[in-house]
Amino acid sequence: MKPSHPLDQRPALVTEIPGPRSAALRAREDAHLAPGLQAYAVMAGIAVDHARGSAVTDVDGNTLLDLVGGIGVGALGHAHPAVVSAVQTQVARASVGPFASAARAELVERVAAHAPAPGVHRLQLYSTGAEAVESALRLAKSHTGRHEFVGFWGGFHGKTLGALSLMGSTFKHGLGPMAPGSHLVPYADCYHCPLKLTHPACGLACVDVARQQVRHASTGAVAAVIVEPMQGTAGNVIPPDDWLPAIAGLARELGALLIVDEMITGFGRTGTYWGTDHTGVAPDIVTVGKAFGGGFPLSGLLTTDAIAAARPWSNPSGSSSSYGGNPLGAAAGAAALRAIDDEGLVRNARDVGAALLAMLAPFVDRFPFVGAVRGRGMFLAVELVRDKRTREPLAPEACRMVFDACLRRGLLAMAYAPRVRLQPALTLDAATARNAVAILDEVFTWMACDGRWRRG
Repeated sequence: MKPSHPLDQRPALVTEIPGPRSAALRAREDAHLAPGLQAYAVMAGIAVDHARGSAVTDVDGNTLLDLVGGIGVGALGHAHPAVVSAVQTQVARASVGPFASAARAELVERVAAHAPAPGVHRLQLYSTGAEAVESALRLAKSHTGRHEFVGFWGGFHGKTLGALSLMGSTFKHGLGPMAPGSHLVPYADCYHCPLKLTHPACGLACVDVARQQVRHASTGAVAAVIVEPMQGTAGNVIPPDDWLPAIAGLARELGALLIVDEMITGFGRTGTYWGTDHTGVAPDIVTVGKAFGGGFPLSGLLTTDAIAAARPWSNPSGSSSSYGGNPLGAAAGAAALRAIDDEGLVRNARDVGAALLAMLAPFVDRFPFVGAVRGRGMFLAVELVRDKRTREPLAPEACRMVFDACLRRGLLAMAYAPRVRLQPALTLDAATARNAVAILDEVFTWMACDGRWRRG
């Protein structure tokens, strides 16, 4: 990797976390800002002053290592110089509007050069992940003339109505009614298999359950199956490699399109350019975001010429967005994709991610509350459990203790849930990774003392 950020980054704390200046700024915001911000930001309580690479410095002068990275958005690290330069240059020239631009031409060409499957090169651009997913659902309806969709337990595709209806979690409780024709089936979450089976002896029984569920619950009008190749929000769940091809086969049986949501897994996160590269599955539609804009709000969908021609989706203004494809977003996206290629970030994600996994793997034997460690590239998870035999998750109070203990030592990590998700920047170097794991090691050692992990 050609480093674009400082190497061997470390925390440096000068006040308690959060410090007094952070607390004061938060108080000013809280007087008017609506509730519902991302949980880790609320719990951390810091106010950011500046950030670089895998480190965030707050207004009190504390520098913390960041393994959250905007939950995948900051895949190039904070303030990547190529993205900063591209945005600064473009904003002084033109920012808004749907007109063709050199930046957008470069962006679509770079995406097409890494097409997730032969012919899947036709790109439409948006500003948020949910916006791209909603467009993908409309496109599937337009192409197939059908109206039903199949999603998965644990799935997360956004919080707008269509995406929310296909969310496989309790998040949507109290937000009904959902869109009709939305069906949810089991995901291959093997550590917590709902069928209490073990792969590969299970014979992918979860796919058989999915087949029967759709057969009995749908009206026979399934437009698409939408799936994450690896589930992020559910806990960085990595299904066995034979599962996604089986789901692609199920979509074909239903006469439905296969929409693969690569918001988190795309652009190198898992050590390959696309999450589907691990299995060779060829999707009909791919939704992208997060790393796509290098930190700038940018999303999109990819599909084939034939599918993109479907009406009314392809009518003038039929698939457009007020912000989608504007010159500023396109410049940021083109710079981000250029950096991923020029700096070898896919390989770096694979190599440093493997090193991270090797550092974390011994935690299973060392700590009584670590049930499993898994990962591909910079997409890792640590399962925190009360009982390794039953795999009962660690209590929320104990998880919050882990998060707070990391914070006090200068580490920002999604350690507030029993499935600790580690999604560092693709630019992370091995030395900075070791520094972060050393803090986790110290916190877990502290948690193991006096049975602290049993609380709650």
